[in-house]
Amino acid sequence: MAEFEGTPRGTGRRFAVVGSRFNGTITQPLVDGALDCLVRHGARADDVDVVWVPGAWELPAATARLLMTERYDAVVVCGAVIRGETPHFDFVAGEASRGLSLLQGEYGVPIGFALLTTDTLEQAQARAGGDHGNKGWDAALAALEMADLFGLLDAGATDEDDA
Repeated sequence: MAEFEGTPRGTGRRFAVVGSRFNGTITQPLVDGALDCLVRHGARADDVDVVWVPGAWELPAATARLLMTERYDAVVVCGAVIRGETPHFDFVAGEASRGLSLLQGEYGVPIGFALLTTDTLEQAQARAGGDHGNKGWDAALAALEMADLFGLLDAGATDEDDA
């Protein structure tokens, strides 16, 4: 029985980090956390591209464009949607999340998800380097593991095909 599990290994892989400028005091630490994680796990800084978009709504479109290039082993998205007094939050957060989920399935490339959806600014701060850690780092770590897992699965399929 074959068993596969990825490890967070960035050596020899290319990554993109897509950050939303809206709520920049939250998203900048998320992007910084993602970059730190990727480099600490072996990705060369030259193998990581950072793309900035206006807001969370634009994350799926930019991610799709990046995936179309077939240059990346994984993408990490960083954004923050903080609930306000209108239903705008529900539409932006839900549709951005849905769009990213669909892209991951369509392209078969891992997308690390650091799109915070919080009720308050304080909750977002806690997840962007505060008491709840840095979700940019966490999303990059998951993307690293999944990129490695996909490589293992591809190699395992090739090995079985050769037998």
